[in-house]
Amino acid sequence: MRNAHLRLGRLEYRRSSGKADTKFSVPLDRYIGEDKDAHLISVYGGDAEVGAISAAIAERHTFTVYFPDGRSKVVGLGMDAVCYRGHINLPGRKRGARHLVAVSAAMQANGTAGLTILPQLGPETYEMAWATLVSLLGLPGDPHWSHPVLRALWVTKKIRQLDGIGCTPVAVQATRNSMMRVIGKALKEGRLSFPENNGPILWPTYSMKQLLAPPTDADEAA
Repeated sequence: MRNAHLRLGRLEYRRSSGKADTKFSVPLDRYIGEDKDAHLISVYGGDAEVGAISAAIAERHTFTVYFPDGRSKVVGLGMDAVCYRGHINLPGRKRGARHLVAVSAAMQANGTAGLTILPQLGPETYEMAWATLVSLLGLPGDPHWSHPVLRALWVTKKIRQLDGIGCTPVAVQATRNSMMRVIGKALKEGRLSFPENNGPILWPTYSMKQLLAPPTDADEAA
């Protein structure tokens, strides 16, 4: 990807423990958060750095996120965050890099308590966002309803933009019952239509790679 390094953020960790001060930063290729709450971070680095970040998350320490545009925020993942660790092989190097993905409790419970976090929502990802929302909330729907329903949620301010690095995340403030009312209203107003033929509705499938793909220029301009 051309100029991919310009899309990266940084995750900085500082800690003072009497006689010793710890400070380091690692590349941050994916981030989803709002205000001081981080919901998802994806970083990579050496064994010691990734191990320290994992331990800090377990102890509910905070970090400073530096965004590609120069902004910064102090954030934390809160209680019951989960960490997933992996290894990245680097061509031409004997030692690879460690990869860490951390997910907050709110992200793990996605779709419950009237809050759904969508990793991507832009002009080119409406269908994928709608499919994710339908799956998490257990809604009856059709793939072609994505634009009318999601636009209605934007108009009524049920969708708000979240902080993102490497993605264009939003939060949808709606329960299954409130979404059913939105769908029902759109049907009555003729903005939605049922399939012409009876039978199962075929939904496209999306991979995790697609859900967390870097935003296109069109998505960033939305």
